[in-house]
Order: sequence, then structure tokens, then C-alpha cells
Amino acid sequence: MSTPASGPAPADIEAPPARPTWGETLRVYLEPASLRMFALGFSAGLPLLLVLGTLSFRLREAGLDRTTIGYLSWVGLAYGFKWCWAPLVDRLPIPLLTRWMGRRRSWLLLSQVLIMASLVGMAMADPRTELTLVVWCALAVAFASATQDIALDAYRIESADIRHQGALAATYQTGYRLAMIWAGAGVLWIAARAEVAPVAAAGAAPGVLYQQAAWSTAYLVMAASMLVGVLTVLFSREPARVALPPARNAAEWLQSALVEPFADFLKRYGKQALLILALIGVYRISDVVMGIMANPFYVDMGYTKDEVAAVTKIYGVIMTLVGAFIGGALSLKLGVMRVLMLGAILSAASNLLFAWLAGHGHDVVALIFVISADNLSAGVASAAFIAYLSGLTNVQYSATQYALFSSMMLLAPKWLAGYSGAFVDAYDYPTFFFATACLGVPVLLLIWLATRLAPVETTRER
Repeated sequence: MSTPASGPAPADIEAPPARPTWGETLRVYLEPASLRMFALGFSAGLPLLLVLGTLSFRLREAGLDRTTIGYLSWVGLAYGFKWCWAPLVDRLPIPLLTRWMGRRRSWLLLSQVLIMASLVGMAMADPRTELTLVVWCALAVAFASATQDIALDAYRIESADIRHQGALAATYQTGYRLAMIWAGAGVLWIAARAEVAPVAAAGAAPGVLYQQAAWSTAYLVMAASMLVGVLTVLFSREPARVALPPARNAAEWLQSALVEPFADFLKRYGKQALLILALIGVYRISDVVMGIMANPFYVDMGYTKDEVAAVTKIYGVIMTLVGAFIGGALSLKLGVMRVLMLGAILSAASNLLFAWLAGHGHDVVALIFVISADNLSAGVASAAFIAYLSGLTNVQYSATQYALFSSMMLLAPKWLAGYSGAFVDAYDYPTFFFATACLGVPVLLLIWLATRLAPVETTRER
């Protein structure tokens, strides 16, 4: 990637710093900024599965068909369009709240409160008789969660220099993945414990196992779990504010808030921007498309809530931690692009394991192996990818530009995932999982092309 025209002359670029020792690399995870990002990552990761993966398990257990569940996953497209209102989060103050807490923290707190309220609505609604209400509450959760992501990504990028972004990405991703396990395995474990009468044996038809009161309890606990993020925001400090010139009129404000962030990216990267945007748009496509049908797959394979929860809670947690820290440490030690390639290979390969499991049958030991490999690959890929996206942003437009990147990461995969249920109904699970693995092949080519350009670390402007 060539140095942008607006950047310093080649002679003015400082020599890259020496590689840190492994001791220095690991100590960065104990810094306050890293620990704070761990808690905020938990808050960011909690809502996602509650409107996607876990919700698909709940809906399948309630008797909804897989095609309908696939289409309802389009609720997640809210994450793909968050760039539309990211300029407001970047520039617009919230009356009273912004004066008290600052620009980033005020938006974080508002979005977290909205998530909690909407999760309560999902807890109270029965999808068998109030599916429309469940969908509207899920949309509200997705919108508020996407808003939280916008503010949090900007908060993270503004909290440290580029060399520490890999470590912050790793701790953020660790908290994020732990929250996803809590919102996945934790919900299933709580719902299983809250069942008031014996349920049908494993393998029963969808709809027979469903108990609304148990799921209501589980979702209320998830709403309360958002307090982790609320308390972290309240006791954190606002990052150093980037000075923004005041707009003299509405047209000038729109120019600075909507046009300049995108024009800045195109100006800095020129024709190379198309390659970068293509890579961003498809990097996680294998994981996202496969993920919508993972929980319906567990239900149809006869795995109980306790089995899925126990395997994910124990082995998923361990391998997520290992994967995230490997990804963050290797990004700092070896560079982002190498780890980006490794993560893409692992993500596609783990989908092939699900295809094998589909033909293997109900086997808890096999489920342990597959979920462990899937969480390890996701941890490595996510930590490297977040560091890569962070390095592309200009800190003057951090919320808007990062929202654009992370939205593009989800837009095409979420749209395609909406057809996953219909694909499974037509071709069954093994073919579906194999097809999602093949989706990762173009990603490898794009990463190879991107590595032929200059490292993103030399293009980041602060």
C-alpha cells in the first residue's frame, strides 16, 4: 500500500521501532486501558447472539421453520448500515449527558440503556403468539447495539496509539467472545435450569421442548448483565478529545460529518481503497453465513440445551481466550497481515468440521472438538481483523470511518445468511457447511493482494 499523498515524505518517516520482547508483549494486557476494553468488549458482545444465534435456537425450539429463521436473521443488517448514523454519533452531542460525561461515554451509556430495555421486551414476548413483537424488540436491540459499537470503536481507537491497538483488540475481543458465550451457552444453561417441568427427550420435534417462562428468565438475566458495561462507562474517563472545527451552518456540518470522513479514506488510499473495501466486505463471510444455522443445527441433531451450554461454556471459553490472545500477541510480534491470513484459513477450515459433524451424528465428544476449533479460529481472526481495521482509520473521523469498515464486514454476509435456512432445507447441513467453507477461498486471494501493498501501520493518521 503506497504512502498517501497527504502523508509525510519518505525521508521523514521514522524507522520502525524494535520488536518488543515477549514479556513486554504480555504485560500490555494488564494495563488499565486493556482491562477497561475487556469489560466494554463484554458489553458489546452480549447483544449480538441474543438477536441472532441464540434467538435462532429459541425460535427453532418454539417450532419455527428454518427458512423463516433464516429470513429473520436480517435483523442483523442493522449492524451493516450503522455507518448511516455513525456521523451523528461522531459529532452530535446528547443534551445534558454529553456535557456531563463527554462525547464517547454519553453515547455508550444511552445505547446500553436502550439495549437493556429492549432485551426486557424480548424476554416478555412469546414467539409462538407474539412473533412480531419479538422481531421489533430484536430490531431495537440490534439498532442500539450497533450504536454502542460505533461509540465503542471510536473510544478504543482514541484511547491508544497504533502499536497498542493489537493488544486492545485482543482484550476487547476476549471480553466480546466471553459475552457471546454467556449470551449463547449462558442463556441455554439458565433456560434449562428455569424449566419448571420435565421436557421431552433429546431429538423431540421442534416446538415440544419450548417453555416461555424459562426463556423469559434467561433473557432478563441477559438484560441485567449489561450492567457490566454501564458501570465501566460510569467509572471510566473520556479519552482526549480531538479538536473539531465548529461548523458555521448546516451545510458545512453535513460536509464535515458525512462527506469528509469518506472522502478522507478515498484520498489517502486512492485506487487501493477498492481492494481494501473488498477485503473488509468478505473477510468474515464464512463465519457469519454459517453461524445463523449453527444453533438450529444443534437442535436438529438432538443436542440438548445443557449439552450445548456445557461444551460451549467450558471448551469454548478456553479456546476463545487462547485464540484472542494468540491473535493479539502475534499481530504485535509478527504484523497484522500475516495473522490476518492465518485467521482466514482457520475460519474456513473450521466450517468443514461442522460438515463432518453433520455426518457423524449426535456425539458430545465430537461437538467438543468442533466447537473448540471454531472458537480458536474465530479468536485469532477477530483480533487480527480489528487491529487491521483500526490501522486504516484517521483518528479525526474514527467513529464514522470504523463504522463504515465494520458495517461493510457484515453487510454482504448478513444479507447472504438470510437465505441460509432455505439452502439447508433444499440441500441439508453437510452441503451447507461445505459451501460456507468455500466462501473463504476468495478471502485468501484478497489478503495476498493486500500484503503486496505497504503495511497499514504506516498510513494511520493521528
